[in-house]
Amino acid sequence: MQSDDQELRDKLARLGKNLAWAWDAEAQSVFRDLDPVRWEEGGHDPTAQLAALTDADLETSARAHDLHPRVDRLLLEHAHYLERRTDWGPVRAGVLAGGPVAYFSAEFGLHESLPIYSGGLGVLSGDHVKSASDLGVPLVAVGLLYAGGYFTQHFDETGWQHETYPTVDPELQPLTAVLDADGEPLRIHLSTREGDLHAGVWEAHVGRVRLFLLDSDVLENDEQDRGLTARLYGGDRRMRARQELLLGVGGVRALHAMGIRPAVFHLNEGHSAFAPLEAARELMEREGRGFHDACFEVASRTVFTTHTPVPAGHDRFDPGLVEQQLGPLRDALGISEHDLFALGRVRPDDGGESFCMTVLALKLSHRANGVSALHGRVSRKMWTCLWPGRPEQDVPIGHITNGVHLPTWLAPAMARVYDEALPLGWRRAQAEPETWAPIEQVDDRTLWTARTSLKEELIRFVRHRSPERARKRGEDESVAEALESALSADRLLIGFARRFATYKRAGLVLDDLERLDSLVNHPQRPLTLVFAGKAHPKDDGGKALLQRVFQVSRDPRFVGKVVLLEGYDMAVGRKLVSGVDVWLNNPRRPLEASGTSGQKVVLNGGLNCSIPDGWWAEAYDGHNGFSIGTGGVHMDPAVQDARDAVDLMHALEEEVVPLYYDRDQHGLPHRWLGRVRRSIATLSWRFNSDRMVRDYAAGLYLPAAGLKLADFRHL
Repeated sequence: MQSDDQELRDKLARLGKNLAWAWDAEAQSVFRDLDPVRWEEGGHDPTAQLAALTDADLETSARAHDLHPRVDRLLLEHAHYLERRTDWGPVRAGVLAGGPVAYFSAEFGLHESLPIYSGGLGVLSGDHVKSASDLGVPLVAVGLLYAGGYFTQHFDETGWQHETYPTVDPELQPLTAVLDADGEPLRIHLSTREGDLHAGVWEAHVGRVRLFLLDSDVLENDEQDRGLTARLYGGDRRMRARQELLLGVGGVRALHAMGIRPAVFHLNEGHSAFAPLEAARELMEREGRGFHDACFEVASRTVFTTHTPVPAGHDRFDPGLVEQQLGPLRDALGISEHDLFALGRVRPDDGGESFCMTVLALKLSHRANGVSALHGRVSRKMWTCLWPGRPEQDVPIGHITNGVHLPTWLAPAMARVYDEALPLGWRRAQAEPETWAPIEQVDDRTLWTARTSLKEELIRFVRHRSPERARKRGEDESVAEALESALSADRLLIGFARRFATYKRAGLVLDDLERLDSLVNHPQRPLTLVFAGKAHPKDDGGKALLQRVFQVSRDPRFVGKVVLLEGYDMAVGRKLVSGVDVWLNNPRRPLEASGTSGQKVVLNGGLNCSIPDGWWAEAYDGHNGFSIGTGGVHMDPAVQDARDAVDLMHALEEEVVPLYYDRDQHGLPHRWLGRVRRSIATLSWRFNSDRMVRDYAAGLYLPAAGLKLADFRHL
């Protein structure tokens, strides 16, 4: 008979095996209670937490924290969640269960303990999958397992970013090797002109969604190909092409090998654009169709989401490299090199044009969308060349604005406010505007108390991490000591955290240090700034921006008042979006396709101060945050940057700071909190990923499957 402690250990392992724990606050609390210090130091990893816990420690924790009934209750709730048939998906999109949506993405940001994401695209993919699970939309997901993840960030004493790569051991992750009919590990085989490529498949359960990750680190591959999935966005063009071959073609083959026949293919960015070619080949083989007929059929069932108007964000390959990697597939499709290359070219007959994955995706999908209203317009203009003779407004690229997964990004302190103020069951009705209307009745002191507690939590985090990292870098002890008292709960706290690409202009607020000094060190109304973010390992411009922020943070005027956090990941992101008073976003318009970090801030009662780009261009109403300028775009980027820097400082000096420090005799900023309530009421229902996935399902998935909601009036 099993001991009680062994039974508890087994139950905890079951709970940790499904990544639904990653957005369940009580489940995370249980794992934290096992050993709070190890939980924080180990990257919030339940598997590692359990593996390191002795039986004696488990028994002690179980008694101290009453774990047995808590875990039993969680397992019952989890089982009910998995079987629930009353959600939006089973009622409105359950017809897809016979042939689910296959969602392809190069990265998935599900949780910091599984580092197979780099930034916004991956976190968006993770949020999409989580909401598909919560809603019960029939969906499977396909990606790659990166053994070295993206990278862990470290700064040297000058503030220059350095990268180290973790080891993602699938045996120590909530992953299971997919087996074939004989009970052996499933192997996917791809032929190229330079030899065969093989991959295993790992499965993760993300609530009700199955996520399949292809892994090239198998014995059948040579040493070079075993490292193909070692790093996200690493290597040369050949490696990138082979990764995308594995994701697209290998992903479709993996699904078919497991008996999964998708009704719809969703290509999240162009990285997986080879997938429709493999789907067409399989259709030709199964039904004897010709290439053009098969392509048309597959395209009618394919949805493509483009995420960037930045040219560098669209992968392009030399045609010779494409033939080298796709030659055998081209042979199977029965088409010429010219015909294959034409699919990836704006000008099909231009032999000097490179092969663009975004062009391929647009040509092989009948439904395409940008990720905000403005990005939809920019994309139509950007790709109107593919539809010559059509007016720009008729280019078939629509938009579905991104949203964020509420349970992942909502801090417990604000969740308690909502539980008291909003209707029973509000989480399942979060995409309805009436759900959020009662927030207007929450009194100022309740809201301010919750916001202050989150801000203090962030400050404690900064005061722990920053001096620790400074000492490891060998910085002067005076710097570390100053960082131990960094920031202050009674000062306006502004946050900036995202990928440090140059067009996002992290340094805009630092352009005029004298003016910044007057704001940061104002005797009555001071502000503080906290930055975080990663630059791509090959982006020296982004690294220089990080270094610039670091150096300003070491200026005697700003030490402890302007802080750059090292080691940006999802965990750091959660602290920041919940704890700052204001979220700063100042990309060079219109290069921010959507942006989602500010949406997370909304949920936690912070305010946005942003250029009217991406989602903010359709969100700001004049009273639910702050706008930097009016959205003008100058042909000369230098002129635009200079104007936006002036507008940013004007917004801070004339709007943000005065409103924050306008207090009553009890220290309450009533007008500020009124703006917070309006932000929550007008934006939370619109910019969450439940609304986003519902839009995809109703507007794109069901029509792509040949269905419409109107066909199911009996529902």
